[in-house]
Amino acid sequence: MESIYWPSFFFLLFAGVACAFAVAVVLSANIVRMAFYLVMSLAATAGLFFLAGADFVAAMQILIYVGGTLVLLVFGVMLTSQERFVSMKTAQGEMLVAGLVGACLFALLVWAAVSVPEWRGLSRAEVEAIPIEPTSAPLGLGLLGPRVDGLDRSGYLLIFEIISVHLLVVLIGAAYLARAKRKSISIAD
Repeated sequence: MESIYWPSFFFLLFAGVACAFAVAVVLSANIVRMAFYLVMSLAATAGLFFLAGADFVAAMQILIYVGGTLVLLVFGVMLTSQERFVSMKTAQGEMLVAGLVGACLFALLVWAAVSVPEWRGLSRAEVEAIPIEPTSAPLGLGLLGPRVDGLDRSGYLLIFEIISVHLLVVLIGAAYLARAKRKSISIAD
């Protein structure tokens, strides 16, 4: 009995999850559900980046897109929860045009992927000959302060802390302004 080739299994798992939730984003009519499906699709894409050895890109995918942008989107929808923005209906003609454009883009990407000989990938023997090094330690050290790439600069922690405090201030300000506007409208009525 041959053992399962785990990297291939996880690649297919993450790719399937990313594609399924991307389709769910397109087909859903509720914006909050769309945001949740987009979080799942982007998290699966980060898993693909981790599998490819691009740990920094994967971590940034999670921190910036999943952690920052989508949280702002969900809070923005919740704070401005007007009925016409929470549920969106798409006309059949628009879905047909979007499907046609998506199918053309997919065909172009598949053609580009198989037409370049360098993109066909390595053989199994070449892949097994590549030395595997742990990459989470340099990523963690880079985020915590010391740089591992030899440059004489500080780490990324201060930058990410400044960005996170900025996002927090923006969320608190948006919540305050939305709440103040609702109270002033209800008092005037």
